[in-house]
Amino acid sequence: MKGIIFDLDGVLVFTDKFHYRAWKAIADDMGIYFDEKINNRLRGVSRMDSLEIILERYEGKLLTMAEKVSLAEKKNQIYRELLRTMTPEDVSEEVRDTLKKLHVDGFKLAIGSSSKNTKFILEKVELIDAFDAVSDGTNITRSKPDPEVFQKAAKYLRVAPEECAVVEDAFAGIDAAKSGGMYAIGIGEASKYEKADAHIEEFAELTEILEK
Repeated sequence: MKGIIFDLDGVLVFTDKFHYRAWKAIADDMGIYFDEKINNRLRGVSRMDSLEIILERYEGKLLTMAEKVSLAEKKNQIYRELLRTMTPEDVSEEVRDTLKKLHVDGFKLAIGSSSKNTKFILEKVELIDAFDAVSDGTNITRSKPDPEVFQKAAKYLRVAPEECAVVEDAFAGIDAAKSGGMYAIGIGEASKYEKADAHIEEFAELTEILEK
């Protein structure tokens, strides 16, 4: 194993509450029912695909693609304003120390996230220098469970997919890693997913898993 690719949200940082508040503002404005259970379906999913999930309960007039794009952008504006409140304290010492140890051990580290706000978040929490490469929503055309974001991360690292491990908290992310020929490590929600190759409860367990 030479490269480790990390999902961002739910693995390194936790911005679910911001996504939820932003999408709920859009849903409430359109009279669409939206709760945390529906929000969980959006984990690891692109912005436009997330909007389509929310619109499943929409009973208004047929929306044009331009109107959908406008709604997605409005959600992102609300979300980015909430992200501005993030600080380096939003990343635990456990995460920072583990990333440093993995680098010292010789692993190449990358981000593989569908979010177009990935670099903005990494800069806000002062974590961007911890990674050798970033693959995110700005350089892909297909979101998870398609493996594109992870395949590009491996390419940026100049490491073969079969020499990469992916750390994910979403089922769609585990599916993407497996379909891309990578070793999948589940954390958070995905720690209970049977398709993952390894399961961890704490981030620091990564060093033990990868040493094996």
